[in-house]
Amino acid sequence: MNEIINAIPEYVITAVVSTAIFYLMNAGKNLLHSKVQHAKTTQLKELWVFIEQVANTAVNSLVSKNITGDAKFAQATAIVQDALAKQGFTNVDVKSIESAVQSAYEKSPLTPTSNEKPYVFKNLGQSKQDKPKVQDNVNNTQPVEAK
Repeated sequence: MNEIINAIPEYVITAVVSTAIFYLMNAGKNLLHSKVQHAKTTQLKELWVFIEQVANTAVNSLVSKNITGDAKFAQATAIVQDALAKQGFTNVDVKSIESAVQSAYEKSPLTPTSNEKPYVFKNLGQSKQDKPKVQDNVNNTQPVEAK
């Protein structure tokens, strides 16, 4: 009986130490996971900054060329893809590159601007909030939607 009573503190100490080790390992795993996520986010941010810089350079280099806008866009996209491939970034989505080139074109002070009004689609129905309000003449109450 004395052996059992003497063994109880050892069992309690073993349980406490095991629990502490488990919680420390779990906290370490969470800390490591957050550091990995931060590193990935930083890498993606730097990659996007690099893509934007290359796209700006490509667009600015093609502004004075006497080719169509579609050809300039295709050539700028190809320049950006080539620059990324040379740096080892082969897994960048083409849509992302095209978005960066389009953004660079719109931001570039070298590209001509147009005074044309933007095209408005006429066949689209008005949304509920765009419908004109009509005054209800019953008691001069709140305006109601037109029917």
